[in-house]
Amino acid sequence: MVNNLILTYINWNIDSDIFVIPIIEHPIRWYGLFWLLGIVLCYKILGSLFKKEGRPTEFLDQLTIYIVLGTVIGARLGHVLFYDPSYYLDHPLKIMAIWEGGLASHGGGIGILIAIYLFAKKQQLPFLWVADRVALVVPIAGACIRLGNLMNSEMIGTASSLPWAFVFTHIDTIPRHPAQLYEALFCLLLFVLLYRLWKEKELRRNNGNYFALLLVLLFSFRFLDEFLKINQEHFEDSLFINMGQLLSIPFIIIGAGLFIFNRFQERIPKLK
Repeated sequence: MVNNLILTYINWNIDSDIFVIPIIEHPIRWYGLFWLLGIVLCYKILGSLFKKEGRPTEFLDQLTIYIVLGTVIGARLGHVLFYDPSYYLDHPLKIMAIWEGGLASHGGGIGILIAIYLFAKKQQLPFLWVADRVALVVPIAGACIRLGNLMNSEMIGTASSLPWAFVFTHIDTIPRHPAQLYEALFCLLLFVLLYRLWKEKELRRNNGNYFALLLVLLFSFRFLDEFLKINQEHFEDSLFINMGQLLSIPFIIIGAGLFIFNRFQERIPKLK
């Protein structure tokens, strides 16, 4: 019965390690490779944009450092504070053990916002001007990270009888929604949308429109996709909605509020 069930659905049996480096016996993992791919793609796309705007390469290099550090630090602290604070209070040295796993995307989002603020302040640029440009490439990074989650057989979905359900054989023999893949595909579509809208002058009247659109669309989908994922921590089982959904709500509200505020400003007659 189990063998027939596995053959009916997509049998996902990918090793999270690509290969192991000889002598030092250190594994090279798909997750790390997709993280690197995301950084490279974002760098290339922003590089092309900044070149058209006359920004030097050093400008992009500094922004990249800020964003990468903000993402990693924020994602790690987000996991520590949002998902398992009691464990890390008892084992504070484990907070730095990123290689053991544990990164929260909402924490990464907060880290990116802080990084953008610090960078914009240093460069004496409007925060929302920088945020709009970073918003264009965030979906690319998000897609790469979710593909890395898929390769790791983590953040798995709830049980499903759909023909494209995945059986994550490293976990169990239950067909499940490939929730990571859903989010990766949505991120790719969101990138295409934002990239095409970048050429429209309508949304470029006010700084922050692209950033607001990203927040509303990305975290609205994240909220919905969480219904198809199993909870990451046991304490979430007692919540009406899980932690990922709770953390998505403020991002959606901020994005919607910013977009409405910008539209309201456009309707106010400017004094001469």
